Amino acid sequence: MGTLAAGLILGWGIFGRGQADRQPDDKEEAHAETVWTCAMHPQIRQSEPGQCPICGMDLIPLEGEGELDSMAIIMSPTAMQLANVSTALVGTMDPVKSVRLNGKVQADERLVFSQSSHIPGRIEKLMVNFTGEFANKGNTIAYIYSPDLVTAQEELFEAQKIKDTQPQLFNAAKEKLKNWKLSDNQVAQILTDGIPKEQFAVQADVSGYVIQKKVNLGDYIRQGEAIYEIADLSKVWVLFDVYESDMSWIKKGDNVNFTIASLPGETFSGRITYLDPVIDPKTRVAKARVEVSNAGQKLKPEMFASGIVEAKLSKKSNNLVVPKTAVMWTGKRSVVYVKNTTANGVSFLMRDVTLGPALGESFIVESGLQEGEEIAVNGTFSIDAAAQLAGKPSMMNPEGGKVPTGHDHDAGDDKKPGANEHEDH
Repeated sequence: MGTLAAGLILGWGIFGRGQADRQPDDKEEAHAETVWTCAMHPQIRQSEPGQCPICGMDLIPLEGEGELDSMAIIMSPTAMQLANVSTALVGTMDPVKSVRLNGKVQADERLVFSQSSHIPGRIEKLMVNFTGEFANKGNTIAYIYSPDLVTAQEELFEAQKIKDTQPQLFNAAKEKLKNWKLSDNQVAQILTDGIPKEQFAVQADVSGYVIQKKVNLGDYIRQGEAIYEIADLSKVWVLFDVYESDMSWIKKGDNVNFTIASLPGETFSGRITYLDPVIDPKTRVAKARVEVSNAGQKLKPEMFASGIVEAKLSKKSNNLVVPKTAVMWTGKRSVVYVKNTTANGVSFLMRDVTLGPALGESFIVESGLQEGEEIAVNGTFSIDAAAQLAGKPSMMNPEGGKVPTGHDHDAGDDKKPGANEHEDH
């Protein structure tokens, strides 16, 4: 309330001094041709110069009254200068907003594999002993002792003895071993050696980094049970958080330029390939996924990333943009002051507008303004304070109303202000 009162007093003082500069030098001529009014109390109308019976300010001439909106607030050039009022034309533009995003590097889920054992048994030896170790495709990563495998090899040796008379039995014995993912070379080597192998070598199905070790030496595992989780990091995801308020700006296909906190001086880029259809109910964010080639394995899972999207809204026929400084809010309403210049002077009239998304330091205006109109972009609070004093439509009183003096005054009332009126002003 203190700020509002200070603004009202400032607007009163500024506009009073500014309007005083508009008195004509020839008072007799002004008396004959001019209607005199108060800049702060436009309901005052007199046929001769003098002082406002409400606030005591010097009256100003008002010619061509019909050309000025009775709900507008009149300002002299001096008053505009003292109130630091500046204006700008309403224009159109392609709405572009720099949206800042934060996120993390994650492994590409499509390139994460479970390295499992194809036979049941006991872990006899682990060739990869910790997470983060690299495994090459085809290399042995573990040895398993399997009684079932020993039995299957003995069956193969017995079937080999009668393969000439019962070749189907011999082929079935070989296929049983192949079902446990033994290669043809491994089966041939078993037949060549002539003795069953007690340990089976598990070979890596893919190349990548071990991101999770699921077993320890001596553990018994079932057929198909995972031994390791292996991630191919040749491609990674960067998952950015998109806040609910920015969802209208971000879309699939947008380019994201980003940096990594642990890689200063380097800039990366990629396109959003997926946007979560559901917002997290706790964080109020959705994930935007950027897929990036990771040559040299520079990008590692859990690294922090900071990105920027130069987002654009779909172009409309009339994308009007105004500075944020031009807009005043009342909680439910947004208003601007539109400038009107005639031969009789300058006035400002409050107008409600409907705002669209914010563009950094400006707003898109959905309705309420037309291209080419001139609005106040600075000093709007002083204009609004003067409108409140004059009983004109203002931010807090959109319909206008009684001048805040505590008394009603007619245009021809020569009554001087009383003690209470002095206290009000």
